Amino acid sequence: MKKILDLRGLSCPIPLIQTKNALEDATEVCVTVDEPVAKENILKFANSRHYQAEWSAAGGEYTITIRKEM
Repeated sequence: MKKILDLRGLSCPIPLIQTKNALEDATEVCVTVDEPVAKENILKFANSRHYQAEWSAAGGEYTITIRKEM
């Protein structure tokens, strides 16, 4: 199952916590944030869990796609 989260305007740790919670029920999560710290924290979390993570930046926003290995 895929989930899409729009977490723009939120500061850490809220984006990280919501991403972590979404990954409990989903195999893929697409997150949009507008804080560089939130992007870095989400990517570090994904890496620590050995999830695949890709990200892109546009207009001051970051889109992160995290996939669990099956």
